[in-house]
Amino acid sequence: MTEKKSTESLDNLYNEISSIINEAKNAVYRTANAEMVKAYWNIGKRIIEEEQNGQDRATYGKTLLKSLSRRLTENFGKGFTTTNLKYMRQFYNVFPIGHAVSDQLSWTHYRLLLKVDNQKARDFYIAETLACNWSTRTLDKQIGNLYYQRMLMSKDQTVVKEEAKSKEINFLAKDIIKDPYVLDFLELNDNLSFRENDLEQAIINKLQDFILELGRGFAFVGRQYRLTAGPHDHFYADLVFYNYILKCFLIVDFKIKPLTHQDIGQMDMYVRYFEDKIRQEDDNPTIGLILCTAKNNTIVKYSLLDDNKQIFASKYLTNLPSEKELIEEIERERRHLELRKSESE
Repeated sequence: MTEKKSTESLDNLYNEISSIINEAKNAVYRTANAEMVKAYWNIGKRIIEEEQNGQDRATYGKTLLKSLSRRLTENFGKGFTTTNLKYMRQFYNVFPIGHAVSDQLSWTHYRLLLKVDNQKARDFYIAETLACNWSTRTLDKQIGNLYYQRMLMSKDQTVVKEEAKSKEINFLAKDIIKDPYVLDFLELNDNLSFRENDLEQAIINKLQDFILELGRGFAFVGRQYRLTAGPHDHFYADLVFYNYILKCFLIVDFKIKPLTHQDIGQMDMYVRYFEDKIRQEDDNPTIGLILCTAKNNTIVKYSLLDDNKQIFASKYLTNLPSEKELIEEIERERRHLELRKSESE
């Protein structure tokens, strides 16, 4: 065997053994994480049981956690502060059925989920975290920018993301559209004079974050996607994505001004072009999304956007408002949708 072949053989052996070691380490980590989550659930259960058995529950409860924390910390380290014991107690209260606790989520995931009071919202965030492999940082961000509420608002008051209950769900275009979209990760809030190409470039620079904000199943196709309508007539769609769940293209156009009927007409042309030239036989209809600074509801009502199943307009925010402001924004849009629905009946 030549020296070169010997080196290659050794390299291959090393790479294979490295993969075995890394897989084993990951398996150990996953197992350890699952066992710790299970342990914290059981600790919470025992604390609840002990508190319930105390004669003077209020007085006993105040001293129990402090005394327990002090003794556990002496023997097991800093992970058993009074605050963490309270989290474990809350963990059991919020997830009283042990087998419903997923061993794929870390303790940090569950601590974040404890901040969510609405059970349907918690179920939604758990399903999305598992499906999209969200990190704890991503989960925290999505809870903070009211991802669940924004998805719910886009529906006809139905349960959000029925795939949390079943994997055999046929999605509709509106199921992936949110309003508003929060683009705080672009860090444009201090720049009030940016242009459309500045916004587009900022999104390209933070493409992973933007895809996360779009939702599950998106893959990037292209920027300034050229649509040729003749020898000298070329148009350019800002961004194009493909959603492998819906099996369709998504065209995104950015406007740094309020929505106009010209914007809607332009997107209509883009969508029709894709339907005729780009879409394949096994693809579902193309979706067009106009992201603008504001929507005039009268323009929406008297344009093809009204009850259109392929073209949508959503407001985008370049800075994350307070939770109260974001809820008010969502509620305004919800009332508008309900009004449109009642007028059409």
